[in-house]
Amino acid sequence: MKAFSRLIFAVCFLIGMITQAQNNYPQNYFRNPLNIPINLAANFGAVRSNHFHMGLDIRTNSQENLQVVAAADGYVSRIKVERYGFGNAVYITHPNGYTTVYAHLNKYFDKLDEYVKERQYKDEKWEQDIIFSPDQFPVTKGQLIALSGNTGGSAGPHLHFEIRDTKTEECINPLLFGFAIPDNVAPIISGLYWYDRRFSTYEPGANGIAVKKAGNVYTSNVVQVNSSQISFAIKAVDKANQGFNLGIYDAELLMDGKLIYHFKIDKVHYNDTRYLNGCIDYTKFVRDKMSIQHLSTLPGMKLKDYSSGSDGIINLQDNEIHNIEIILKDIKGNTSRLTTKIQLAKNSDKVSSGDKTVKPNEAKTIKTENAEINLSKNAVYDAVNFTMFEKSDPEAVSNAVVLNGSYIPVHDYFTLKIKSNRRLTDEEKNKTVIELNYGSDKNIIKAKWNGDWAEEEFNRLGTARLLFDNSLPSISPSWKDGALISSGLLRLKGTTKIGDIESFRAELDGKWLRFARVKDDFVYIFDEKCPKSSGSHTLKVTTINTAGNTNVQTFTFSR
Repeated sequence: MKAFSRLIFAVCFLIGMITQAQNNYPQNYFRNPLNIPINLAANFGAVRSNHFHMGLDIRTNSQENLQVVAAADGYVSRIKVERYGFGNAVYITHPNGYTTVYAHLNKYFDKLDEYVKERQYKDEKWEQDIIFSPDQFPVTKGQLIALSGNTGGSAGPHLHFEIRDTKTEECINPLLFGFAIPDNVAPIISGLYWYDRRFSTYEPGANGIAVKKAGNVYTSNVVQVNSSQISFAIKAVDKANQGFNLGIYDAELLMDGKLIYHFKIDKVHYNDTRYLNGCIDYTKFVRDKMSIQHLSTLPGMKLKDYSSGSDGIINLQDNEIHNIEIILKDIKGNTSRLTTKIQLAKNSDKVSSGDKTVKPNEAKTIKTENAEINLSKNAVYDAVNFTMFEKSDPEAVSNAVVLNGSYIPVHDYFTLKIKSNRRLTDEEKNKTVIELNYGSDKNIIKAKWNGDWAEEEFNRLGTARLLFDNSLPSISPSWKDGALISSGLLRLKGTTKIGDIESFRAELDGKWLRFARVKDDFVYIFDEKCPKSSGSHTLKVTTINTAGNTNVQTFTFSR
């Protein structure tokens, strides 16, 4: 019997060790990817537009071209060159099962940079996504791999750094790997909110509660609510000694000492990062630029490995006063606590929703006379009393179709169909785009036609319309035609009346020339393709806009 007990103990111990090993990340295996101390501008899990921040943004002291080095031994397994997103990026695969990513770079190390350049000229294409074998570009820990920059979707010089599970491609919080970043500052709480969960969190929305601070302890007055079903949300940031507003790593909600809800942001896959919109008060984020995180699970929020405990909805069974405690921790264990009390004062009557309610986990088609939207079962995180109507628009070849407004998120792509308000010729259809205006920006896509109906897919709500566009895209050079260029580059500015420049091709004296796209500009840095004292040159530029209109322009210069 004793031998059997010892065997059971040994098996349980082994299982525990295996489980612990799977949850432990190697400490001090990866080094700082810069040769200056790590100073964070953003951490893993910080709230961003339609996604979690998936790595660390490391400050480069407002400078570009700092040395970026390999965080550990491995090999360059991939590079990307793109207008937005990561800009220029390097992926290094390591033998311990992880891949590190370095983004917004200005330049790769010489041999890699030359390889990418040769591929670009071979493909006659600036944007690239290249996969490498382990023997092509092996690197050692601390080896120079690139120079830092401000390329892609970057608002200022910095290095974006990620650690991914090579097999699953999940992004893992890099701070779990033991980087030496001093931090003795607890999260800062600036707001508490409650929601009537008999309704959607979108309507009637958040109810604000004033918060008072004393050290790392926060309090509020007794919260009187008029619903027996409520949830909480918190407005808070982590400062981490460095001044920037970082995201919250760990949050717990307790009532009368019992855990009601817990979230922790350890890992997220890029396929799931849009679930952020179901973790925050999206309306407040878009309309008021406020980052408020739910301490509950919305019914359509399906991000795995994020939350534990119950769904966070508090069911008040009586009119007694109940104790609420919210505990926030950063990855170093610095802790803030908010304590308050809650009481059900009066249970107001619940109002039923209309027949246009879109619910999580249910597909829905909504139609007007000249438009139709098809939402998948994954479209919404919480119930939406969906409003859709048409209004006349003299600038468009359709009515403007209002799709509920931009303050409600959708998780995946929906299909939108709009009927033109007059019969269009095939030539006119071929120059028609669908514009979706969601307030802060517009998404403009070339229309696909089925009879008089245009169709496309979008993942934002707003106001949509059909626009006929026969205008030409245009390129403006930074020099006068025929001028002698003394600077080290050529810069062209692109403009369109509607949409974007979807295609750009430059030829120098009849041969393709590598221009990089920097936001709306196109930039060529002089190299051996156009050496000094090479005389007069002709630059032919062909651009195509979203509607498919093509413009060919010719410029001359000399060196």
